[in-house]
Amino acid sequence: MSGGMMTVRPDPTGDGSVAQLLRIWRERALLTQAQLADRAGISARTIRRLESGEVARPQVTTVRLLATVLGLSAPEEATLVAAVTEDPEAAPPPYPDAGSTPTPEAPRQLPAASPAFTGRASELAGFEHLDDATTVVISAIDGMAGIGKTALAIHAAHRMADRFPDGQLFLDLHGHTDGVPPVDAADALDRLLRTLGVSADQVPEHLDDRAALYRSRLADRQVLLLLDNAASEAQVRPLLPGTPGCLVLVTSRRRLTGLDNTHAVSLDVLTRSDAIALFRRIAGEQRTADAPPDALAEVVELCGRLPLAIRIAAARLRSHPVWTVGHLVQGLANQQHRLSALDVGHRSVTAALDLSVRQLGTDLQLVYRLLGLHPGADFDHDAVAALTAPIAVTADRLIGELLDANLLQELTPRRYRFHDLVRAHAGAQGPPAGADQEGREAIGRLLDHYRDAAAAAMDVAYPTAPPGAAPAARDAESANVWLGTELSNLLAVAQHAARHGWPGHAVHLAVTLHRHLRSQGPLADAEQLYVRALSAARGSGDRSGEAKVLLCLGDIRWPLGRQDSAAECYRLARDLARDLRLSAVEVAALAGLAEVVRARDRPEQAVVLGQEALRIARRTRDRCGEMTVLVGLGWAEMNSGRPTTEHLERALTIARDIGNPHDEVRALRGLGHVHRLKGRREQAADAFEQTLVVARAIRSRSAELGALLGLGIIHRLVGRHEEADRAFERALTLAVELGDVNNQFEVHQAIGRLRLSTGAAHRSLACHRVALDLAVTLGHSADQARAHDGLARAYFALDQLERARQHWQEAADILVRVGINTTDDEETTMPALDAHLRALPARTPPAVSPE
Repeated sequence: MSGGMMTVRPDPTGDGSVAQLLRIWRERALLTQAQLADRAGISARTIRRLESGEVARPQVTTVRLLATVLGLSAPEEATLVAAVTEDPEAAPPPYPDAGSTPTPEAPRQLPAASPAFTGRASELAGFEHLDDATTVVISAIDGMAGIGKTALAIHAAHRMADRFPDGQLFLDLHGHTDGVPPVDAADALDRLLRTLGVSADQVPEHLDDRAALYRSRLADRQVLLLLDNAASEAQVRPLLPGTPGCLVLVTSRRRLTGLDNTHAVSLDVLTRSDAIALFRRIAGEQRTADAPPDALAEVVELCGRLPLAIRIAAARLRSHPVWTVGHLVQGLANQQHRLSALDVGHRSVTAALDLSVRQLGTDLQLVYRLLGLHPGADFDHDAVAALTAPIAVTADRLIGELLDANLLQELTPRRYRFHDLVRAHAGAQGPPAGADQEGREAIGRLLDHYRDAAAAAMDVAYPTAPPGAAPAARDAESANVWLGTELSNLLAVAQHAARHGWPGHAVHLAVTLHRHLRSQGPLADAEQLYVRALSAARGSGDRSGEAKVLLCLGDIRWPLGRQDSAAECYRLARDLARDLRLSAVEVAALAGLAEVVRARDRPEQAVVLGQEALRIARRTRDRCGEMTVLVGLGWAEMNSGRPTTEHLERALTIARDIGNPHDEVRALRGLGHVHRLKGRREQAADAFEQTLVVARAIRSRSAELGALLGLGIIHRLVGRHEEADRAFERALTLAVELGDVNNQFEVHQAIGRLRLSTGAAHRSLACHRVALDLAVTLGHSADQARAHDGLARAYFALDQLERARQHWQEAADILVRVGINTTDDEETTMPALDAHLRALPARTPPAVSPE
């Protein structure tokens, strides 16, 4: 301890050597050799050699550094230096008698602040305002292992030290120190009283008496007390002053909620910029000056922006001169080995977390391991209950204890997550993927929970029967919210089920979620899920599941622009459905095939397939299937040049009877386009507005995209260019986020038309070029003709007539080749193209040079 404590003499029976003195004062400070080495910035081997006497004459500078870290008083430091120099003149005056009470100096015990301390600006600012003349001010800093609690507390204490002229006390309570038991409150008070000048024989025997004397000694004084590494409120409470004027900073891995009138500071990980700054300071500017910013950002993210992990990673880089930051990233990228990579010397993320877990009760250690089996990034209260069902303690209590231990974080009320490194640690507590019986049973309960909850939510959000036929487990809005919140978890657990021997759950979840995934995306993730689910169904011989997953896969590959693959999925699903007499699957597969052939400019064949599907749906009273087929027939009729509202209005009626807003918006959008093609722009706008309102109410991004695209087209046609631009901008964002290549074409084509309408012909060319590339990629001939028409109009506006002629001629040739006269765009028709070509001036024959 620092100058001002009651000077403690060495054991009179000892030899007074450096080794003896260092060991006595280190043990008094309740530090291990490794901890003393860490605080002094020297190796633990050096401490061991000093205490064993192997180093008889250490450097005086090293000894003075150790004296500072140990908080020795001035006489004690002089004694230690004298033992090194063997200079009696350097020794302090004789020790006072044991019973005397010297007048203590103001203690200055704060350890040195870390020169690499970085960030925490808001927390430090909060400490500056901790000032209440009417009471003792207590600030409790909590956070997970390695988050930087002690570093922050020491840094803050140094900044505020001049406000406490009567001293600054520091005490490590060893609440979470490997191999060292927590300091008993009575022992802590004994040390504090001696620091405040109370002689050994005057320290009371009983805890309460010691606490009373301690409070008396602090009365009317301005003292800062830093209690580091506390285990619990019970350990801290007797050490609190009783009168105003003092500030107490307490650090703990646990939330000390039992302390009254406490300013609580729960530390989170560093911001990215602060994390990078810390990494640079530890690794050294020379090692990081040329590192790409992306690599620095990636390495701190792989460390979870946890200060301890960042320090270890930076130390590893510093100790490997031939490494680059890129090499470090590669070493940390493997999640299974990341924790082992964050281990250097006596610093280890794993060791820090191991200690936190060992201090949990047996049941809580099991809960920690079981939660580590969850495949998702976060989870709710119900998932915790499913995983921990056999434990005879409520989920609320289990979660509360893990939160208090800072091993779990609460994102929102009743929703939780692990820090990335804690998740890896929890997952490593038992056999991988729940391979043991206990883990497998827990995973089974979790899969059952998500299967049942997803089915209940889908029944409400995407009903296939009139209200009352499905269980009213929740209202549609809350069902959609739940599906949106849990979607990443549902995908993760379904993937986990497919990979680890739960084929039935994988198929059931994949099929159950299909309408939501098709509506909300992301389509690429959905495709990956269905590929795994298909493999699981085939591997387990589940032909019914195979047919259903094939149908889902076709529905996802269609908007992704993979027409051939989508058609093959639909054909295989149709054939299996016929063999197994799965009429609903057969209807949906036929409807999907009709969509593919319609997009390939064969609308008449699409009508034939749609009518076949419609007959089956009506024969089997499959109203949901009938509704889907009717919408498809409405679009096929549009492409045939015979737009009519009949089928779409019937589909809208069924959707509203069933109470299915997701199919309602599909019918409304189709009606909007029929009205547009017939020149009824006000009715078209009204239909698209209705679509948008419903789409946003049900949070359907794909439906919102379609509504915005339709509205934007109407806005452009009537001259509302700013409104059209806003609608198209949002529609393009949604199309890209969803991965919907079909609608990416539509939006680029529409924006090209808008740019030309506003006189920006060059920008129009750029949009139509993108649209043409997409149409070629998709293999959509009619859409290629539309893009060529857009390019021709832009070139015409730029007075590049020959280029305009080339593109209009190419558009006309395409329509002739596929045998159609109209497209989805009323501006690209065979009569319109012929008119443009006829209106162009005749080509001037090349001049003939005279012979």
